[in-house]
Amino acid sequence: MRIMCLNGWGGTLHERLLPYLAETAPEILCLQEVVHSPATDKARLTYRDGAHILPQRANLFAEICRALPAHQAVFCPAAQGVLWDGETAIPSQWGLATFIHRDLPVIGQVQGFVHKDYDPDGYGEHPRSRSAHGVRVHDAALGRPVSVTHMHGLRDLRGKMDTPERAAQARRLLDLSAQLTRPGDLSVICGDFNVEPASDTLRQIAEAGYTELVTTGGHPGTRSSHYTKPGRFADYMAISTPDAVRGFEVVTDPEVSDHCPLVLTL
Repeated sequence: MRIMCLNGWGGTLHERLLPYLAETAPEILCLQEVVHSPATDKARLTYRDGAHILPQRANLFAEICRALPAHQAVFCPAAQGVLWDGETAIPSQWGLATFIHRDLPVIGQVQGFVHKDYDPDGYGEHPRSRSAHGVRVHDAALGRPVSVTHMHGLRDLRGKMDTPERAAQARRLLDLSAQLTRPGDLSVICGDFNVEPASDTLRQIAEAGYTELVTTGGHPGTRSSHYTKPGRFADYMAISTPDAVRGFEVVTDPEVSDHCPLVLTL
């Protein structure tokens, strides 16, 4: 089984992202920064947050569903705000999604918020609402259940330092994973955590019995060349049973986002 975790950057590099996902087709895909705008058939809209302006694929969720026709998909919105078509405001949901190959029986799911709650009236002030989603599947090849839970961690305009809010979101992520996982399961926790390697978030995950694969593998970062700010780490993947790892890669080529895909093979 292959599990991929990736921040899709709102589909900014969709012309590379969609073929890459269709070609690799991991059995479980955990994707953050997913856009869903069912009120429009426009291909592109624009996100505006003060001076921060970013093109978005208006219906990235639907596009990835079409790229992965053998997968079932779950979209988990964190908030509904607006994207812009010129000067016309278009309601648009933003959150994360999980794609599971239909050959894998889904025997459990959990969804919840690690910060705030769903906001239907705008994306809100930073740090904004953040959700998490987990699935539990039975892998016949491994002969055991596997649970995978991911989140998109808080963006704090001050940086990636430890904060009480980040400590609380790590506890909630672990609580959600614990709700899903049963004794004997192989458990994975992943996502764009928006923290540094020495963070309290990773300390909590380690104390819960997980081995984090980016840092223990000596990888120099998880950001692509499209990310030009200081700091090369944001994304992490942790596993409860490191002996089950057949391979782990931080994919630097092709570049399909300002984040690198994390790919775990069990």
